[in-house]
Amino acid sequence: MDLTITEPQADQQNLGTSTNVNDETCGEINGETKGETKDSAAIEPQAKTRQAAIADIPNVLTDIYREDTNIALWQRSLSQDVETAVAEFVAANPNFEKSVSVSPDDVVDKLDRLTIGSAPKALVDNIAELVEMFCCLFELEKTGLRLTVLNKAMCPRFHVDRVPCRLVTTYTGSCTEWLPHNQVNRNKLGRLAGGQSDSLSGLYQSAECINQLNCGDVALIKGEEWLDNEGAGLVHRSPAVNAGEPRLLLTLDFGA
Repeated sequence: MDLTITEPQADQQNLGTSTNVNDETCGEINGETKGETKDSAAIEPQAKTRQAAIADIPNVLTDIYREDTNIALWQRSLSQDVETAVAEFVAANPNFEKSVSVSPDDVVDKLDRLTIGSAPKALVDNIAELVEMFCCLFELEKTGLRLTVLNKAMCPRFHVDRVPCRLVTTYTGSCTEWLPHNQVNRNKLGRLAGGQSDSLSGLYQSAECINQLNCGDVALIKGEEWLDNEGAGLVHRSPAVNAGEPRLLLTLDFGA
């Protein structure tokens, strides 16, 4: 599978300031993607407009540099070799959760040490390709990698990430959910909901507004720390995890 992408004209000032990845330790996504709902009459108008860039080719990830885009989504399918490798890894590591700073040059060796050699080559190579893409796209020497097997929702409430941008992909299990920008009432986000659940607070109009990624999809989620993106970071949450169906989640961040 050719994961090569054309490097964009990277305007580094648009990336904002990198921050430590500890805001709710979140930043995931996955599942079936739906189109944006056009009827948003009940949603308070947003000061900024944002949209999703979605395609089945990796070049779509460069659209994250567009000011009007807060999620760039590459809809990809995993090969049978990768799916088999993922199943073997999760079975051998049911509670795996590790973070490490990696570069395109050392990611394979570090993953091998981090997993004590339990990650099959097909999975390691797939992760290494994503690391190379992420570092190339944002002109980074290193990236903060987190690989986690989840048996429950990590961040079940809708939220935004206090980072410039984060890569998220789920290799198996239920996938991250997200809301189109024009379907969110940010006056009901997080603590502003007054203790009410997301479904009752008025954060979004109806369940039809919720989008979900598919396994294998690679998403770049623009956060609140991207320059001039305050108040427009993608609103997303972890999905519920079905019993006996753990998730294998990979995230990449600027902080190394």
